[in-house]
Amino acid sequence: MPTYVAFLRAINLGATRKFAKDAIKAATEAAGGRGVETYINTGNVRLTHSARSVAKVQQALEKAYADAAGFEVPTIVFTAADLAALTARAEELHAEHEPGGQHYVTLYPAAPPAAAVEAAHALAHDGERVVVDGRAAYVLLDGNIHTSKVLASKQFTALGKGTARTIKVLRTITGKWC
Repeated sequence: MPTYVAFLRAINLGATRKFAKDAIKAATEAAGGRGVETYINTGNVRLTHSARSVAKVQQALEKAYADAAGFEVPTIVFTAADLAALTARAEELHAEHEPGGQHYVTLYPAAPPAAAVEAAHALAHDGERVVVDGRAAYVLLDGNIHTSKVLASKQFTALGKGTARTIKVLRTITGKWC
């Protein structure tokens, strides 16, 4: 069975969107996931599944998560191989730019539209850069997310709704699961 890694968006934020790791694991198994593992309580899940497409796994997980959590849980799924390639690209950019601040990767369920990618690439803010490649936007910041002009821009928002992880989290997940 293929191995997938799922990233849950907008959980464990405030009092009304709680979804604990044990509940995530049980819901993943209810959706047909096997060999389920989680990493930290921000919604990172490894599983194998008999479905042969990312879209089918994503659909099954989102239904099971909504049933278990009582609210919609947008979920972004990658094959282990795709996640390994995505993380390798993040490492290339990280080494090339060596930001003094942070490096975040926003993951999307589908590749953003070409016009939105072009607009995001055209952003010019000192100490900030965004590189969109496939279903990921790599954001390199000399500062932090709270003061980032790139992350607050309408051009970045136009890329779509995704979920962000630090390079450190992606590195760890890829090392453990891919």
